[in-house]
Amino acid sequence: MADTEDRADRHVARWRDHWLDIDFDDEIEAITVRIGSISKFFDDARAAAASEVGLADFEYKTLHMLMIRDTPGHASPTALAKDLDISPAGMTGRLDSMEKAGWVRRTASVEDRRKISVEATKAGIEIWRRAMDLRGEAETRLLQTLSPERRTELAALLKEVTLRIEAEQAAAPGHHGRPGAAEESYDGLSGPSATSPRARRSLRRP
Repeated sequence: MADTEDRADRHVARWRDHWLDIDFDDEIEAITVRIGSISKFFDDARAAAASEVGLADFEYKTLHMLMIRDTPGHASPTALAKDLDISPAGMTGRLDSMEKAGWVRRTASVEDRRKISVEATKAGIEIWRRAMDLRGEAETRLLQTLSPERRTELAALLKEVTLRIEAEQAAAPGHHGRPGAAEESYDGLSGPSATSPRARRSLRRP
């Protein structure tokens, strides 16, 4: 397997001679391309899982953002729109559609009845969990390419890189402390609920 070329190897070989005037590091370039390929695989797995259970991608993402909050399944429309990086008007249209489908409901906030709270319905939670299980199965199949020991090693190496990202983000102008839900999740995205079957698997993303 070590002598088998992948997309990253072919990319590096194709582009190396185009960058004679800059410091082109074959290894860094290959790592970057491979991370991009893995990221695309996870994105595709998410979209395929949503489609298989009958959710539009935006419906899955909205339910996902609702379910990974500190109070799972509950949010204000404003907070949800911010986490999903869409306009208030776009959020209203999305919630109209999802409420009609039965995935969410809007109610008066418990803290302030003048405000609206968005809540995932039982049907919404169940279909989100079905999508999460399918998504988790695809991710598990991919990462079981490695032995448990090598997965542990990979997790540690990736943590070093993500800690560097978090440190640079914390030092950036305009940073306001604790990350929001959109930053904590993989895709706007990932993290199984504590009660999901996927959360009990030994192989899962944090």
